[in-house]
Amino acid sequence: MESEDLVETTKKSASVKLKNKSSAHQQNTLQKILWAARTRILLWYVAILAFIFLASIPTFWQLLSAQIDLRVRQDSNDKVEMFKNLMRGELLDEEAVELDDPELARQDRRFKQPYSKEELADFFDAYLARQIPEDEIYLLAFLDGKFYKSSPRARPEILKHDSALMQRWAKQYQAAQGKEFTYDVKVGNVLYILEPVKVGGRNLGVLVVAHTTAGEQAEAIEAVGVIIKVIAGVLLIALILAWFASARVLAPLRSLSDVTRLISEADLNQRLEVQGTGQLSDLGHSFNAMMDRLQSAFTSQRNFISDAGHELRTPITIIQGHLELMGDDPNEQQETLKIVMDELERMTRFVNDLILLAKSEHPDFLQPETVELAPFAEELLAKAQALADRKWMLEGMVKGQGFFDRQRITQSVMNLAQNATQFTQVADTISIGSASNQGKLYFWVRDTGEGIAPQDQPRIFDRFARAANSRRRSEGAGLGLSIVKSIVEAHGGEVSVRSQIGQGSTFSIVIPLQVKSKE
Repeated sequence: MESEDLVETTKKSASVKLKNKSSAHQQNTLQKILWAARTRILLWYVAILAFIFLASIPTFWQLLSAQIDLRVRQDSNDKVEMFKNLMRGELLDEEAVELDDPELARQDRRFKQPYSKEELADFFDAYLARQIPEDEIYLLAFLDGKFYKSSPRARPEILKHDSALMQRWAKQYQAAQGKEFTYDVKVGNVLYILEPVKVGGRNLGVLVVAHTTAGEQAEAIEAVGVIIKVIAGVLLIALILAWFASARVLAPLRSLSDVTRLISEADLNQRLEVQGTGQLSDLGHSFNAMMDRLQSAFTSQRNFISDAGHELRTPITIIQGHLELMGDDPNEQQETLKIVMDELERMTRFVNDLILLAKSEHPDFLQPETVELAPFAEELLAKAQALADRKWMLEGMVKGQGFFDRQRITQSVMNLAQNATQFTQVADTISIGSASNQGKLYFWVRDTGEGIAPQDQPRIFDRFARAANSRRRSEGAGLGLSIVKSIVEAHGGEVSVRSQIGQGSTFSIVIPLQVKSKE
């Protein structure tokens, strides 16, 4: 029974863990989707389009309303202009067409210029009787400070004869135009033009051309609604296209992600396929160039470790072999101890060289100081003469001062001199020289030894490199020239070699005359 309970508990625990794992996976997937670059690009695109959409609708409404007001005022001005022409007895043919009977309009005596209130009343009667106003246009006649007649007769509440607006117009005898705002959605705003009638300095009456804007506003709202639907549809289509376009634009980034997952220390050959131009193409080229550098660095590191292991294995093997074979004879023990100490000293020099190469990458590797160049050149020659029995010469000596790391440059020149002694005989000449030109300082070591083969010259400054089939006849580990290169490059300079078989070699160091330490 207890066993069954245990099994049931285990099943429930496993089920809960599975649900939690599934929930966590779904949450992680949702989070990846929400924070993906593609989603964020789309959200920014939506935000920008929504802002443009929301900003364009009020702008469109304002422009449409302004256009409606302009058209309404133009129609009202035409009505007022016709009225003024009739007042002057100048009815143009195109204006007469708007009357029911153009011939009667030209001949009707009631259109003669009024000179009294009665004549003005007849004039208003004839004018209003023959006018057919368009929808929402109202011609209002006021006589002697009171409302007289209108066309059409039916008017909205704001244009009733007892309204405050009508009473104000009835007593106004100055030409004016404006807009009256209302809260009646069936009327809208009222655009009006007021034209007074004066005869002999007397105010006889007023004609008002009023236009309510409810109809035009309804049409404008309908037009805006259509525009909103169209823009919303366009926005939806644009978002769908943007979703697929973003996938295409971000395809190089996905390729970059896929390639980076395939890269490991054992496989550094993965590269991106770069097409076209632009920032993403530049990113692809930069990534490939970075991988080339990393692969070169890893290859160099592996070779370095392999070569260093080989160089260390030899003295260790020698030491181990002699110690295993060492007997009780004191003389034999002394001989063995001498060999062991010699190999340990060689290992110490090798390790120190490795440490120096590692330090050359540090900012505080150089300790520059002001150096008197002429005494420095003599000092270099004096130190080099102690390396081996050769014909030593001071070939050139520059005067003045330089600013560089005295000890490191001395070490570089001594390494070059030591290298020269290994490829020369007692009768050969080794020259050391220095010069300056255009802000650069030159040091060189020239020998008349056996020279270096052309195929070996490009690689002799590499670590563990040796001339003559990669095994140079010397006691060193092949780090001397590599150390020279590191020191010179730390000074911002360069080292080079010119050599011919049987004619000797010339190693040259070029550094700035004023070297600043790295920061």
